[in-house]
Amino acid sequence: MRPARPLFPTPARYGVPAMTSSPLPSAAPSPGLTKVPERIAFMAAPTEVARHEFDRLTHQYGNCHPGEADVVVCLGGDGFMLETLRVVLEQNLTAPVYGMNCGSVGFLMNPMLEDNLPKRLTTTQAATLHPLRMTARTMQGDTHEALALNDVFLFRQTRQAAKLRVDVDGLVRMPELICDGALVATPAGSTAYNLSAHGPIVPLSGNLLPLTPICPFRPRRWRGALLPSTAQVGFTILEAEKRPVAAVADSIEIRDVVSVHIHEDRNLAVTVLFDPGQTLSERITAEQFSA
Repeated sequence: MRPARPLFPTPARYGVPAMTSSPLPSAAPSPGLTKVPERIAFMAAPTEVARHEFDRLTHQYGNCHPGEADVVVCLGGDGFMLETLRVVLEQNLTAPVYGMNCGSVGFLMNPMLEDNLPKRLTTTQAATLHPLRMTARTMQGDTHEALALNDVFLFRQTRQAAKLRVDVDGLVRMPELICDGALVATPAGSTAYNLSAHGPIVPLSGNLLPLTPICPFRPRRWRGALLPSTAQVGFTILEAEKRPVAAVADSIEIRDVVSVHIHEDRNLAVTVLFDPGQTLSERITAEQFSA
């Protein structure tokens, strides 16, 4: 399997110092911080606001490589947070990740408050996330793998609607779905694209994966399905040459796919930290009552 493209920019672009030792071995992520962290790794999005905060925070608290850190502090928006979480997963890092919002929505982020940051990190609450693993095969015969902490979605590449066959655990559940696309979301990602496509919000503890069609034409009234987190979801693209389809795992796009397999990878996990009263579970619940 070859990756679609590099999963993360080179650390030098974001001011990460070189490692002084080998990466930490793979282990289960920490459930949270029990003591004041001595080693903080700051990662910043390539925006003016994030770079400004990066300079201020590293001057005040220092900086180390993520592989040697007690905690990784991500400066940016939700998109950069997903990139940071993906590199933590890909490199088998054990440090939890704390986001500080330098973007717009900031659903996965905390407020940008720099005073007494190490002490504040000891009051955070943790959420453990498991990614979706996408395996996509293209018309050229190539196979690509990618991880997604929000969702994996398929989308038509041309003016013509996509035709998909939907399998669950090896059984054909829908012989033909005519649509703009379809997606499988994690519980954490159920409030993102999935919600915009009228899919259900899923609590973190639900052990469910929403499968949601995007603008379905036939069957017109099919609204999708809630699947157990152990489900193996397969999409086969019908008439692939006439109706080309792309597959996207968070920000990684593979074009001209003929089949896509998706499952939750329970062997991988990442811990995200939130300020008290602003946990991811609370935000997901609150989203269900918002206008």
